Amino acid sequence: MNSWHLSQAVRCIRSGGVLAYPTEAVWGLGCDPRDDDAIARILELKDRPWQKGLVMVASSLEQLHDWIKPLSADDLNQIWPTWPGPVTWVLPCHEQVSQMLRGEHNSLAVRLTDHPLVRQLCDEVGPLVSTSANPAGKEPARDAFRVRQYFADELDYILPGALGGRAQPSEIRTLTGQRLR
Repeated sequence: MNSWHLSQAVRCIRSGGVLAYPTEAVWGLGCDPRDDDAIARILELKDRPWQKGLVMVASSLEQLHDWIKPLSADDLNQIWPTWPGPVTWVLPCHEQVSQMLRGEHNSLAVRLTDHPLVRQLCDEVGPLVSTSANPAGKEPARDAFRVRQYFADELDYILPGALGGRAQPSEIRTLTGQRLR
């Protein structure tokens, strides 16, 4: 990973920007999850209703403490075998988590990534919004060229890198055993 590109991505996030970056299976759009203006930009770019909520990605469980409620030992026993990895869990979140992020829910979709580049980025800036880089109804971008086709110059930065080699976007699970995707 080129440190210059990583520093540009960090600068983008810290200045309230929106960036595209490679994830485990598809390209994602990301921003600081504390920045409602940046989240609103992502929702607008994707033409996605805020009510659905978004996914957050982190490099450690500690990064999520301000967002999700404490988990029981049983919950952790269910989650740990899948993290870090391509499984997103819908977990109870704190009331102060922005509705722009959690939508109409009292929960938040979160994942600890095993993608090296995304882990590095989260190590630098903390958790990120991570939603597929595509307008609603279109296939998720699987390369930077498609990201540019979809969003042209509407993004603040495109972090170069390779996808993580997975065929499908992350699976989404609930603590009750339901698979949402």
